[in-house]
Amino acid sequence: MNEPAPEIARQERDAGVVRSDRGAGQPLLEAKGVTKSYVLGKRSVEVLRGVDLVVMPGEFLTLKGASGAGKSTLLHLFGGLDAPNGGEIRFAGRDLTKFSVGELARFRNRKVGLVFQAYHILPELDALENVGLPARMSRMNPSEVDSRARSLLERVGLKDRLDHKPYELSGGEQQRVAVARALINDPELILADEPTGNLDSHTGQEIIELLCSLRGERQTTLIIATHDSRIAAQAPRVVELVDGKIRG
Repeated sequence: MNEPAPEIARQERDAGVVRSDRGAGQPLLEAKGVTKSYVLGKRSVEVLRGVDLVVMPGEFLTLKGASGAGKSTLLHLFGGLDAPNGGEIRFAGRDLTKFSVGELARFRNRKVGLVFQAYHILPELDALENVGLPARMSRMNPSEVDSRARSLLERVGLKDRLDHKPYELSGGEQQRVAVARALINDPELILADEPTGNLDSHTGQEIIELLCSLRGERQTTLIIATHDSRIAAQAPRVVELVDGKIRG
């Protein structure tokens, strides 16, 4: 099992957060009968229609499906960004739908690393500041934040771009900043939602290879949502969503 950095471990003890054993046989994620719908105007749109899924610690899988199939919605539910209308979502045995607002905030900050298609890095901050932001929000020691952020940016190939603002970086470089930011708090779960959608095929493949490499180094569970069959096929396990249901 990867042990968290000392500062993160102290914060988790203080907050009452229990870190699951990545080497144990207990599922990291479980979706049981999950449904989700949204109200658009006068009609209700059903996005997820009874999803059941089990993800083990350290697993790498892709969620494959066409636009509108429910991939992003399911990732958002896994990451505690939204709540299902029905069913359960469990992380290390705990039902996320029972979490308080504060518990969900701590969960997102310390357990989950999020990588989006649109990068979502802050334009007013440079690369080093963007990567370190989640750690600062968790009240990590500033010197530890700086050290970890520098190390991660070097690992993703951006050691010469520390003080560059997003507008000074290419799309691929911005996504690398987003990947480094997702790892700053040593999460147990990385959720990547169409991480190559705004990139050319060569750069997109580099990002996928980087995510896979970092996942292997850190024994982190990785779930990538994609509509691209070539990307989906690179995972040991492919889960296909069709019309809000898992096929097969």
